[in-house]
Amino acid sequence: MRSPSIIVLNWNGWRDTLDCLTSLQNLDYPHDPIVVDNASTDDSVAQIRAAFPTIDLVQSLTNLGFAGGCNLGIRRSLGRGADYVWLLNNDTKVHPHALRALVERADSDPKIGAVGSAIYSMRTPAQLQVWGGGHVDFYFGRALHLSRPAPPQHIQYLTGTSLFLKREAVDSVGLLDEGFFMYWEDTDYCFRLRKAGWRLAVAEESKIWHKEQGSVGKKSLPMDVYFNRSAVRFFKRHATFPLAPIGFSLLQRLARWALAGDLRRVRAVWAGIDESGAAFDT
Repeated sequence: MRSPSIIVLNWNGWRDTLDCLTSLQNLDYPHDPIVVDNASTDDSVAQIRAAFPTIDLVQSLTNLGFAGGCNLGIRRSLGRGADYVWLLNNDTKVHPHALRALVERADSDPKIGAVGSAIYSMRTPAQLQVWGGGHVDFYFGRALHLSRPAPPQHIQYLTGTSLFLKREAVDSVGLLDEGFFMYWEDTDYCFRLRKAGWRLAVAEESKIWHKEQGSVGKKSLPMDVYFNRSAVRFFKRHATFPLAPIGFSLLQRLARWALAGDLRRVRAVWAGIDESGAAFDT
C-alpha cells in the first residue's frame, strides 16, 4: 500500500500553510504531502520552499478556486499510485493520530468511500466545530453542520476542511466539479459519492483544529458571491424542486443584510445569484 497523499491548498496564506505542514510532521502514519499553490500574489511560493525545500509544490498559473486547485493535487496523487487522498485546509493543525484514524476507519468497511474528521476550533481548542460534516435542508436551502457526534445515516456530506477519499471512490465518480469555484463543492461531491453507492463516515480519533475561513475573510464580499453562486448550482443539481431552496436562501440572506443596513452585502448576495446564470430559469 502506498502512503496516503495529503493535499494542502495555498492561496496567499503561507503562514497558515507553514503551520499546517509543521503539524503534519508529527503524524504517526506515513504520508506524502503535496502543496498546491493557487497562483498566489504574495511570496507564498518562496516562503514555503524556504521552510520545506523538499516538499512537492505544485504551482497553478491561475487561481482555479478550491475545486480546481484540489483537483491538481488529486491528479498528482493518483498519478503516483496513492490509495488514499486527504484534502486538508491549510488553516488547520492536526493531531498526530489524525491520519492513522482516517485510514483505519476507511479500511473498516469496503463500502466507505470518504471519511471526515472531528474538527475543533483553533481559537477554542476544546470546542467541537464540526462532526465530520452534516446534512442539507432542501426546504430553506441551507447546509447544516453537525455540532455533536451522530450516526452515519445522519451525515449527507463531509466538509472539505478534512475530506479523506479512497482511490476507488475517486475513480468511480471522478474529480471535484470545478464549476464550484468555492463552497458547496464538497457537499456536491459527497452527494455524488452517495448516489454511486459509497458510504460516508467520521473517524472520531481524527482530530484537527481549524482556524476557519482564512482564505477570503469571515465577512468578505467575495464570500457572499462565491457562496450564493455555488448554492444555486448545488440545488439546481440535487434538489427535486430547486426553486424553493434557492428562493428561500436568497430571501433570507438579502433580508439579513438589508435589515443590517449593509447594502454592499446585499449587492454581493445578489451578484452571486445573478452570476450563476439565470437562477430561476427552468
